[in-house]
Amino acid sequence: MIPARFAPVVFGFILSGLMSFIVSGIAILRTAGFAEGLFGLWIGAWITSWLVAFPTVLLVAPLTRRIVAKLLKDGPA
Repeated sequence: MIPARFAPVVFGFILSGLMSFIVSGIAILRTAGFAEGLFGLWIGAWITSWLVAFPTVLLVAPLTRRIVAKLLKDGPA
């Protein structure tokens, strides 16, 4: 098992992987349609986008947390 202190990195890894998989799939499908070799195009685009998405998530997450904290009221809902 992975130690709990790595939770933010593991979360970012999984989130960026899933989101880039979905978004690249939609983009490739819109661009190429149901063409031959669609899966190969999708996987190639996904790997490239994941290489960008994962470090981006790690860099942008602290800023996002601060923005969310400012948008939310303190105390119970």
